[in-house]
Amino acid sequence: MKLSLAPIPWFWDRARVFDFYASMAATPIDIVYLGETVCSKRRELRPEDWLEIATALAGAGKEVVLSTLTLIEAESELATLKRIVDNGRFLVEANDMAAVDLLSARELPFVIGPHVNVYNGETLALLARLGARRWVVPTEVSRAQLAALPDRRLLQMQTEVQVYGQLALAHSARCYTARAHNLQKDACAFVCREYPDGLPLATMEDQSFLVLNGIQTRSAAVCNLLAQWHDFAALRMDIGRIVPQSAGTAQIIDLAHAVAVGRLDPAAAARELAAQPATPHCNGHWHGAAGMEQVE
Repeated sequence: MKLSLAPIPWFWDRARVFDFYASMAATPIDIVYLGETVCSKRRELRPEDWLEIATALAGAGKEVVLSTLTLIEAESELATLKRIVDNGRFLVEANDMAAVDLLSARELPFVIGPHVNVYNGETLALLARLGARRWVVPTEVSRAQLAALPDRRLLQMQTEVQVYGQLALAHSARCYTARAHNLQKDACAFVCREYPDGLPLATMEDQSFLVLNGIQTRSAAVCNLLAQWHDFAALRMDIGRIVPQSAGTAQIIDLAHAVAVGRLDPAAAARELAAQPATPHCNGHWHGAAGMEQVE
């Protein structure tokens, strides 16, 4: 089973993004997804910058995939989408049906991103006919639901599941990080840049609940499925996805790789990551429970 690195969901400055991917080139990650998937106002990197990073990572032996925006609201965003689709070299992860439409019209193979709502075999078969060659499973899909689906390999479809990282729960036309600072979305001052792992949100009982990431809402708890690695083999999963963190991403990749090649017991790896301070973990969705729960 291969390992992939999801697109950076946070707003980091240009230098930090370049440094991050330079360090990722030295890790045992197999596949790297690149691009802005949350907010089109985050323009620290130009399309040429992403292609420069992609070329460097490909030169280091990584498979590179360019990811598209999840919520398209303007003509300018559609124009950027077309540039990504027409990049001429790298596979594209489609995170909405506009991207699927463009890619299928050009008869290009593509990846179905986790933000395209796919929950049944009929939809997968349709997307396979349109050119999809890989499916990133929505984070709320359970082990039982996956087991009930037909074999994706009959559709020549790889399956990718998130094994570590906060869960992306929702996207909105509103920017909640800006509102938290009493700012309008169109005059947000890019305040989300102040939160390299998102803005934590707690309940009135001071319990960690959500993380605000601009127009995106994520879970406060980190989904950690390393202990379920044996399930992935039984379900014929092809790729395990890791969400970038502001610190410790290389360590997470190393632990997951040790599990993937059989050097480390999955439960031991999950416990090592769960032992990190101030990082609540969850795996409820995988077990058919509430997503924020940790099922032992």
